[in-house]
Amino acid sequence: MSEISQIIGSRIRMYRTRKNLSQDALGELAGLHGKYIGQLERGEKNATLESIEKVARALDLPFEILFEKIIIGGTQNEIPKRCYDLLTPLSVKEQKAILVLIEKAMDYKRI
Repeated sequence: MSEISQIIGSRIRMYRTRKNLSQDALGELAGLHGKYIGQLERGEKNATLESIEKVARALDLPFEILFEKIIIGGTQNEIPKRCYDLLTPLSVKEQKAILVLIEKAMDYKRI
């Protein structure tokens, strides 16, 4: 499948596991089959916008958050995207702790 299907799928998995839901439980909440949720998460299915909307609602997420900051191919710097992908699944408390570390490292660099 396409790179965007894999990105959206991994984001669905991230938010699902954050809410401690099984694929079947998310499927039930979204009115979709649990097997289909697994296929979406693995990027095997090219979901319709309607299916993604159902999943987003079941996860209590704004629809657009699943599409936020997607960079597909190109020559753009991949480092900010990788940082975003690493930080997004963490709690706000963990994100703030890492931000403090980054800021300290940047201050150290300026010395």
